[in-house]
Amino acid sequence: MTPATVGAPGSVRRSLHSLWLLSSRDLRVRYSTSALGYLWSVLDPLVMSGIYWFVFTQVFHRSVGEDPYIVFLITALLPWVWFNSSVTDFTKAFKKDARLVRSTSIPRWIWVNRIVVSKGIEFLFSMPVLVLFAVFGGAQVSWALLAFPLAVLLQTILLVGLGLIVAPLCVMFGDLERTTRLVLRALFYASPIIYGVGNLPGVFTDLAAFNPLAGIFTLYRVGFFPDQWDTLTVVVGAAVSLGILGLGLLVFPRLERPVLKEL
Repeated sequence: MTPATVGAPGSVRRSLHSLWLLSSRDLRVRYSTSALGYLWSVLDPLVMSGIYWFVFTQVFHRSVGEDPYIVFLITALLPWVWFNSSVTDFTKAFKKDARLVRSTSIPRWIWVNRIVVSKGIEFLFSMPVLVLFAVFGGAQVSWALLAFPLAVLLQTILLVGLGLIVAPLCVMFGDLERTTRLVLRALFYASPIIYGVGNLPGVFTDLAAFNPLAGIFTLYRVGFFPDQWDTLTVVVGAAVSLGILGLGLLVFPRLERPVLKEL
């Protein structure tokens, strides 16, 4: 949401309704053109989890993460898929529907946030996979599982902020789309997905705190693996996420006019 959306209650309701319509349209289109439909929401993280589980438990002697390792992986891989797919789609959020963006009165921030919502719904649809592996893998559950909704909230805040920055910049600078893909590849290994924050040596633990995904993934995991809690990582990650949202709210209104000229 941007400052431009603050107004009469009726205007806010119309904007939220448009956001829901566009988000649900994305889901319908994605599932209607695929024979497997919903299964695609979980196949990617499942395959990735299976590969890393095999490599780190059957091929190499694993010294990172916790047991059951498959649950350790999935608790971070599922939100990573939400993050990665959202940021990838941000790069073409306006170009994909350029004619509608130019010709309709729908607030432009909706074209960005619909991605966060639709991908977030897919993430929630994948939760039964985590539950099944946690049950059959014998994972222990603690009261810290209540931190899970907070992780979802923080990830939503982070993605909205990134979307408001990345989407317009990718219209104005075409090379940013490919650059974003490269950054995402590096960010996968720079984030505690196949390892935990505590596995990082020395100063890298403190540096990891400035990656907001580190704090978010910690919140996702702590319900199953209490030893993964790291106060610095969570607090700094939350602050960085809020800072990125604030920057997005500041930058987006200034870039709307140049973006419309480029489309």
